[in-house]
Amino acid sequence: MAKLTVNEKITDSITQVNTKVLADAPAMAMGNLYTSMGLALSNSSLNSAASQQQAGITMQAATVQGVNALGAIGSAVLGRAAEGVIEKDS
Repeated sequence: MAKLTVNEKITDSITQVNTKVLADAPAMAMGNLYTSMGLALSNSSLNSAASQQQAGITMQAATVQGVNALGAIGSAVLGRAAEGVIEKDS
């Protein structure tokens, strides 16, 4: 069986490429970490803004219901007074 020899330039090139890949791995990992952290923070801000909008809508609806309830109480009082007047006249 013939012995296979590999040119030293090829092995040197492969060694350099492998070294570069291993050297770049921490920087790539940190880049991915910062990207995911930025995305998480932006989603958090978006959720916060959406929650504030929904809370504002809920508070406005509660205020409208309260004003309607106050108006209904006034109508009920007037209705009761009118009932008393009608009963006395009869």
